[in-house]
Amino acid sequence: MRLPRGVLGGALGIVAALAVWEGAAWALEGTYLLAAPADILRYIIENARLMARAAWVTGQSAAWGYLWGNLVAVALATLAVLWPQTERAVRVLSLVVFCLPLVATGPILRVLYGPGVGPQVTLAALSVFYTTLVPLLAGLRAVPQSWLDLVASYGRGRWTALTQVRAMAALPYLVAGLQVAAPAAFLGAMIGEFTGAERGMGVLALRAMRSLDVDATWALATVAALISIALWALAGQVGRLAAPGTPPVLLAPPPEAERRRPVRALAAGAGMAAAVVALWWAAMEGFGLNAFFAKRPGDVLAYLAEAGPRAELITALSDTLRVAVPGYIAGLGGGAALAAACVVWPAAARIVLPLAVTLRAVPIVTTAPLIVLALGRGPSGVVAIVAVMIFFPALIAGLHGMRLVPGPVRDVFDSYAAGRGVLLLYARLPAALPALFAAARMSVPAAVLAATVAEWLATGTGVGNLMALSASTSNYNMLWSAVAALTLVSLAAHGLVALAERAVFVRYAPEQMRA
Repeated sequence: MRLPRGVLGGALGIVAALAVWEGAAWALEGTYLLAAPADILRYIIENARLMARAAWVTGQSAAWGYLWGNLVAVALATLAVLWPQTERAVRVLSLVVFCLPLVATGPILRVLYGPGVGPQVTLAALSVFYTTLVPLLAGLRAVPQSWLDLVASYGRGRWTALTQVRAMAALPYLVAGLQVAAPAAFLGAMIGEFTGAERGMGVLALRAMRSLDVDATWALATVAALISIALWALAGQVGRLAAPGTPPVLLAPPPEAERRRPVRALAAGAGMAAAVVALWWAAMEGFGLNAFFAKRPGDVLAYLAEAGPRAELITALSDTLRVAVPGYIAGLGGGAALAAACVVWPAAARIVLPLAVTLRAVPIVTTAPLIVLALGRGPSGVVAIVAVMIFFPALIAGLHGMRLVPGPVRDVFDSYAAGRGVLLLYARLPAALPALFAAARMSVPAAVLAATVAEWLATGTGVGNLMALSASTSNYNMLWSAVAALTLVSLAAHGLVALAERAVFVRYAPEQMRA
């Protein structure tokens, strides 16, 4: 019985990669902290029961967070489509919550929840809900206007359009979000365990890193990667069974030029900012939280009014942005380029995609110290960590988007004997723009997360290190100030991406501009 060519090629690729990895570990022994596959396998076998119990604990927290986070995303997307006037508030408030840095949110949640799995489940949910919400909203808009007009002509409302038309169009986008969310949930649960949990993969990883146990660190990263890959593959399989084929041609005409009034836009932005600040204050007061650790907006403003703390925060923030921005650009561009290569040369996807999934599935909390040790404690190591964190969402979004080219469009190109490159440039890339911009928007906070985690665990610089020191010394004024500053920076960067997205969509994806 002959194995399929793809299976045989993938198996040979895995064997070759393991052989190169084993040889590199032997050659670089004493120079870099690189564990050999044989040592990793031996550690896993010797500590199988311990790791299985830890994986079960973390997996439960990740599963609950994955469930609740995605349910919230679906509910918010449904609300925004049924009542379009709420979409701006849904997007802004969701973005603010997603932009909260997990490195700082974890210790605060531990104080609020106390012992238990509350922080793990909450951070897992926070890690996934926005990565599902953004592509889902894009998918709910990816329908021909003629279909919506047909629903309206029968006297049906938005609910019928949502369940009968929009939901089917959104399935491929939802699948992409759910796949990206699977590794993110496990990462969020592990970060939650860093804040004082008694059991779990995060606890073992933290102990291994502190004791410089290389074999244990790589073994934990391997097990976490395998679990994340299994979840990613399961989400993809369910999506392939549920999602329809390629969509019909989108015949949405370009919208009429909207007169944007600067005063009105500024007023709306100021109103949303005031609402966020009011919710912050109301949440602290409503739950009766102690002002020692639950700082109010006024506490943060008063603290940053002092020159010393303000200068310290600005310096740390500048260090973080110097590595987060180039890492974001490199990861986004690399993911899109790899997606294009996989579409043009499908054989490359059998090699690139498993490696990409494996690399992204390894939690950043275990890979960050290893990458920094390999590339040094300078900016290059953190830039590489950020790029690794960003390129996977861009790759998955690009692949899903480029494969959604309608069949009639491909037939037109085939009739003119156009090559794969022409089809990519004039059909696949425009079709992928909504998915790619969705990945670009949801990757902004991910870049901040990756940079701060690397600074927290490995480099000792930037806002990540400042938040870790503030949490350990109970300097909650600085901790909350850093949270507010990082959130504002993430919101500003997200706004710049949204402006670019709007300018592109007016020409290439007008259906995304409809209410």
